[in-house]
Amino acid sequence: MPFAGPPGQPPTLLESLVPLLHASFHPLGAAVAEAVTLPGQALISLVLVLAAAWRLWTSGRGESALAWPAAWVLATGVELVFRHTLSRPPLYRDGVHVPGFDSSWPSGHALRCAIVAAALAVAWPRLLFPLVAWLGAAVALLVLAGFHTPTDVAGGLLLATVVLAGVAVLSRSGFLRGRAGLRGPRPRA
Repeated sequence: MPFAGPPGQPPTLLESLVPLLHASFHPLGAAVAEAVTLPGQALISLVLVLAAAWRLWTSGRGESALAWPAAWVLATGVELVFRHTLSRPPLYRDGVHVPGFDSSWPSGHALRCAIVAAALAVAWPRLLFPLVAWLGAAVALLVLAGFHTPTDVAGGLLLATVVLAGVAVLSRSGFLRGRAGLRGPRPRA
């Protein structure tokens, strides 16, 4: 964790909801990590997923439009349940207990960054390659800046994979097709 600053306490609920409220911009690597991973913050990621859903809805892809916000809510709920029910042995950095890692599995930032990248890529396919590059940078910086351990990030990405598979199945299943008002407006010719 070469970009990590001094060990700190886990963020409060308010710090988790308000972007950059608890951000430490020292050292420089931590500041870069804060900026790159900002779309994985809870409220910002929700806004981005809703923007992708709106784009899908207005292009006549109602099933997909409904699946993305539902996936975000489900994934964030599962993340919170895991964080409050699972515990790990204490982790230390330079001989000092780091309480911020006691309940940091899975990484919510990694989870939400993956969901945001996938939702935006489905809504705007031309953005696929920049989004993949951004996701890779965000995942790497979460570890390098000391925000999460590699296992936290792997857990977030694993949960994201399960949720994204569910979105793909639901979007293609036709389950929502034919339900009144769920198709969205028809695309213009």
